[in-house]
Amino acid sequence: MDTHADGTTAVDVLVVGSGAGAMTAAVRAAHLGAKVLLIEKSARYGGSSAMSGGCVWIPNNRFMKKAGIEDSDAEAMRYLRTLTKGRIAEERLEACVSEGRAMVDFLQDHSDVAMGIIPAYPDYYPEVPGGKSSGRSLEALPFHGSELGADFYDMRESHPQMLFLDEISLSFPESRHAMHRRPGWVGLMMKTLARYWLDVKGRLKGRRDRRVCLGAALVARLRGTLAKQGVPLWLNTGFKDFVVEQGRVVGVVASRGGQACRILARQGVILAAGGFERNNAMREKYLPAPTKAEWSTGNPENTGDVISAGMNLGAATDFMEDAWWGPTNPIPGRRAGVAYMFVTERSVPGGILVNRDGVRVVNESAPYSDIVRAMYATPDSEGRPSVPLYLVVDAAFRRRFSLGPIMPGVPDAKVPKHLFEQRFLVRGNTLDDLAAQVGIRADGLRETAEKMNRYAREGKDPDFHRGDSLYDACWSDASYGRNPCLGTLAEPPFYAVEVYPGDIGSRGGLRVDAHARVLRADQELIPGLYAIGNCSAPVYGDSYPGAGATLGPAMTFGYVAANRALAGGA
Repeated sequence: MDTHADGTTAVDVLVVGSGAGAMTAAVRAAHLGAKVLLIEKSARYGGSSAMSGGCVWIPNNRFMKKAGIEDSDAEAMRYLRTLTKGRIAEERLEACVSEGRAMVDFLQDHSDVAMGIIPAYPDYYPEVPGGKSSGRSLEALPFHGSELGADFYDMRESHPQMLFLDEISLSFPESRHAMHRRPGWVGLMMKTLARYWLDVKGRLKGRRDRRVCLGAALVARLRGTLAKQGVPLWLNTGFKDFVVEQGRVVGVVASRGGQACRILARQGVILAAGGFERNNAMREKYLPAPTKAEWSTGNPENTGDVISAGMNLGAATDFMEDAWWGPTNPIPGRRAGVAYMFVTERSVPGGILVNRDGVRVVNESAPYSDIVRAMYATPDSEGRPSVPLYLVVDAAFRRRFSLGPIMPGVPDAKVPKHLFEQRFLVRGNTLDDLAAQVGIRADGLRETAEKMNRYAREGKDPDFHRGDSLYDACWSDASYGRNPCLGTLAEPPFYAVEVYPGDIGSRGGLRVDAHARVLRADQELIPGLYAIGNCSAPVYGDSYPGAGATLGPAMTFGYVAANRALAGGA
């Protein structure tokens, strides 16, 4: 990194953002010999990646081969062509598949990133030609924050949903082992608690678990690699505008600690600053109504700054009307304003999602993006979108399964009072009582419950085919009845939670080519400018192939962008 006499900083590659995609780009560029700088506008690095489940969806990866799981680029392309319905250029899909595998190999061989397959985690549409029952979704192996020293505490914290008891980190296999109460689950939880409390140095610094998993582990491993490479990461440094010379982006104007600064990039600027999910004005302009930033689980700093700046520069955009949808509800309490996304609660037996009419509009166990699409696409009897839906469960469900932040088996008297007082959770002694309290048609709810009880006994859901797909059963209870996703709704009291059309991030962004280079509407390049992750238009269009279909492409095209920039690409 060079500093000019006028205070301007100059590097080979500037990366705007600090999530997994941004860090992958920086690690690759540094490995190729470039002088690299990352800038992050907030006081915490890691973005939505650090908060997330951290899955990385990569077809035909090296771990599948080791596990004896067959896959091929051809199968992956067949699957993606079907899901994207011809809306994505073939060369972008091909680049994502082939370079994704190369990216994983590079990180495994030349960084601190260590990954593995998430066992028995299928693609989201495994029955589609080319879909797989497992192997394509990877996770970073657990990591101890002590290896990062003081840098660990500058990392953005995991979303509370990713933590046991709001603090303790678990891997995917550990979470599923405990959730399904498999043999030894009590011992696992006792060992986990003991490990946490016996970390005396960690407890002296606060409640944060220094053993991290999921997205936090991925980001921590990348951050450790950057530290070893000597790559600087400037926090509290916000992007303001581009520096353009003769039509080429040659750097940015930023604000560092409240002071304006210029950063020049000889080989390229890589935008990796996330989407616009936390910008209500942009949500209202582009996304379907109703919509609110508070329904998002994404990074609170993701306000679309670089997307707006790119558009001002003449960049084209795609899929701005879309998001990486998920059904959510903001959590009141200690981490107020953080939305909780309902994943397991929809899949396990005994719960139903109904609209104001008391009727179902979707297979509750379907991929989370499908739930929100159904909410917007299915009007109620008054012609309004089915927003919100209501997750309705009974006492048997509450004993056996978690419900949002409420652990299984916790009696109502022990549930934090504010969850009832602020109506995160509503209780009714009968279905009619519950319906009256939340504004659902009682006759519709009773009829739906009766039908679902019959479906549970028969093991088939003729309305929405819940439990028919292999994915439906991923988070369900295999020990339960004839269909692991179907249970009765019969034991009082009954409970309801409102469910809103939330997301894990916006989907639309700057149009790019197969090398992550930003394009104008006429398909001409904006030289020197690259975009990856949620500030770029998605390579998978409006589809969601599997767990990790956001981070996988972000990291892949971060790797691609670094390669292209240092090859003199644009």
